[in-house]
Amino acid sequence: MIIDTHTHLDGIEFKEDIQEVVERARNVGVSKVLVPAIDLNSIESINYVCKLFPNFAYPMLGLHPEEVKDDYQEVLKKMKTVLLENNNYIAVGEIGLDFYWSREFEKEQLIAFEEQVKWSIETRLPLMIHCRKAQNEMVKILGKYKDQLPGGVFHCFTGNEKEAAELLSFDNFVLGIGGVLTFKKSNLPETLKSVPLQRIVLETDSPYMAPVPLRGKRNESSFLIHIVTKLAEVYNTTEDEIAIQTNKNVERIFGIY
Repeated sequence: MIIDTHTHLDGIEFKEDIQEVVERARNVGVSKVLVPAIDLNSIESINYVCKLFPNFAYPMLGLHPEEVKDDYQEVLKKMKTVLLENNNYIAVGEIGLDFYWSREFEKEQLIAFEEQVKWSIETRLPLMIHCRKAQNEMVKILGKYKDQLPGGVFHCFTGNEKEAAELLSFDNFVLGIGGVLTFKKSNLPETLKSVPLQRIVLETDSPYMAPVPLRGKRNESSFLIHIVTKLAEVYNTTEDEIAIQTNKNVERIFGIY
């Protein structure tokens, strides 16, 4: 059994065949999926999906950096109220920093990220962190709270050995490894030689980032098996061992098993 720690199962891309998508995932051994919120509207959609598939889909709540706009303070206030009034969320996420396309809301992203890091400390819920072209800024903020953080996932990690070491200096954090691992020009297989298996979790980020040999298609949780196969090759071990250890890592961080 394997766990997809990051899928946007509530997305419009799955609206027409979500039952079949979940059935295919279960058929290949996916026992659980974690579903992040990205904005206020998605709270309703992730809650719906997680109620539709109890003990399979688990919700996270956070404001995605690309959704940080002029009204972010009002949005965060509403989100925090929902988070504190409900105990069904297993993490604060998907939050983070993204300066890949634009730095228009750089200041707002930095403030929003730090605010949500504080939610994690307050609630003791782990973090699901998205970071693109902003590792220095992210690490600087996290460093202020290093001894207080409950842990979490650096989602969609694609960096080098030095970047991995910097992120893993934060206790009880792991790297989320997905489809990029299988890409022909990816440096991840080399990078992971310096990363213990105890410090990674599996993810798809579906419907995005489908792995080889399905690259270019709509990604879904059943495709996670291709990432497991590649990881077994990278770590020179069995697919069963990849599944067992990554499940233990999920249990350690999120408290679900």
